[in-house]
Amino acid sequence: MGSAEQGEYAAFEEKVRRTVYMDNLSPNVTESVVRTALDQYGTVKSVHFIPNYLEPQNIPQCALVEMETGKQVEVVISTISQFPFMMSGMPRPVRARAAKVEMFSDRPRQPGRRIHFRWLDPADPDFEVANKLKHLAKRHATETAVMLKHQLEKEEKLAKQQGEALKANYKKYEMIDSLMADGTARRLARRYDLRVSDDSGPSTFH
Repeated sequence: MGSAEQGEYAAFEEKVRRTVYMDNLSPNVTESVVRTALDQYGTVKSVHFIPNYLEPQNIPQCALVEMETGKQVEVVISTISQFPFMMSGMPRPVRARAAKVEMFSDRPRQPGRRIHFRWLDPADPDFEVANKLKHLAKRHATETAVMLKHQLEKEEKLAKQQGEALKANYKKYEMIDSLMADGTARRLARRYDLRVSDDSGPSTFH
């Protein structure tokens, strides 16, 4: 039984080495989006999104992405760390780092390791330490929630600005197309002795 456990855990550790942890993913990112984005660096074997049970649904997502080799993981991490990497058009650069054993909820039990739980009596010397850790975790959770709120507000503002800029550009090109379609551009060209390229090429003035 010990040998079987060791073999299972060794296979799991190899899987961890082939996996990249990605966070700061837009809530709109799906498995197919991740596969399409990373297929240029290697073969994506599996994508597992880490469920979020505590925070609002519109916070960044995290995912464990298993590649075919550890070398491909290194390429993904190196590329994303050097260049802004966006997914689903969000103004939120994706981050990537090597996966850790503790990130896998379905990890097998490490051979030879035993975990014991027990209630602590208030008089136990470890009780005060455990109590401090509990309050520290609560404080960190509150600070994280505030930070995420500010981050989301900034990203929503930036996304709104980008959307408005896109709409303005679209209207500009729409206006140019309408001028070309109804002949206004050609009449103006004749009026000011300009030449307009034919319909087979881009509509520009010379």
